[in-house]
Amino acid sequence: MSSYRELARTSGVVRIIAAQLTARFPSGMVSLGILIHVEHLTHSYGAAGTVLAAMSIGQAVSGPITSRWMGRWGMRPVLSVLTLIYAAAIAVVALVPLPIPVLVALGLLAGLSTPPVQSAVRTIYPKLVNSRQLTALYSLDASLQELIWVAAPVLVTFLALQVSSVLALLVISAIALAGGAWFIFSPEVGRVRIPRSRSSFGRVLRKPTVLLTTAIGVLFIGSTAAIEAGIVATFGEGGVESGLVLAAYAFGSLTGGLGSGGIPMSPWSTARRLVIVAIGSALTLVMVENPFWLAFALFVAGVGFAPALATMLASTSASVKFSETAEAYGWINTGQLIGAALGSMAAGFAIDGTGPIGAYLVSIAMIIGAAVVAAVFHRGFPDLRGRDASPIPDTEQLPVIT
Repeated sequence: MSSYRELARTSGVVRIIAAQLTARFPSGMVSLGILIHVEHLTHSYGAAGTVLAAMSIGQAVSGPITSRWMGRWGMRPVLSVLTLIYAAAIAVVALVPLPIPVLVALGLLAGLSTPPVQSAVRTIYPKLVNSRQLTALYSLDASLQELIWVAAPVLVTFLALQVSSVLALLVISAIALAGGAWFIFSPEVGRVRIPRSRSSFGRVLRKPTVLLTTAIGVLFIGSTAAIEAGIVATFGEGGVESGLVLAAYAFGSLTGGLGSGGIPMSPWSTARRLVIVAIGSALTLVMVENPFWLAFALFVAGVGFAPALATMLASTSASVKFSETAEAYGWINTGQLIGAALGSMAAGFAIDGTGPIGAYLVSIAMIIGAAVVAAVFHRGFPDLRGRDASPIPDTEQLPVIT
């Protein structure tokens, strides 16, 4: 834990982590909030699902584009404009009774304008700490984001069901504005300038590590989405057991991430850590309706979750130029969004066909696939043992007067 104490003493680290977690907190609330609100408004889960699908499509499309914009126009202008549009779109959905097509359009707008805070902060990290601390910082980031997925759904569900779905969406909008402002006006954001990328859009995907990490993210996050659907199907939407089991998953991820911060990362690290997730996921089949066993199994799976994510983040950072980091993380986020959609869809069909166990089987198949891809193509990951995870410096030709 000494590495984390050292990080905490580094100027700006605690502030920027707290600010980015607050700015990203709405991402853990918005899906449930919109689902409940639109269903209350239209009395149709189909309509609510269509609005959510439009928002997810918007997020998947915009991620690499808005991340790249930060190198062209600067982080603060891009994040400011997008945060205002995003918060306004959510507020309009909350306050104005609108027909379904307009709600779908607003969902798409909210997705397209989702601020790329995740890409921004992971681009800032290499400039915030020394190279020796960088892998520990990525591990800490991957671990602490679990707090979003534990607290945010509980808060939005309570507000939407016990108070008002309108209030829930307005709270999301307010947190987006307040958290976004805190992050945007943090001194660290102002000090870091992303160089404008000279490569064409999408060219960063030619980097083996970026392409590999994006592909693995589809399977990795898809597995998580499938197992979450299986848990909800097992205990019901209102079952307290669902929350406790998923909290155990998040707690395992937090524990694993904090415990792995000082472990050197080799080309095999991603595969090994994904194997831990696969073992925990497979254990769910032993007693699929016992909440205590499922909590144990998912705690084991969680122990590998944040460490695997941290390895992929650090490997990406070490494999691209600094001007390409934001776009690279944008593509990775898009892959994860696609994975979540595919995992949820496949799990839904499996649950309809064979019950909750079908979702667990989908999850296991996807995480095994992710581990196999990471193992077969392990040479696509850099060896970070004894090497820092800082991005490759940008260089350019300088004119010489003769």
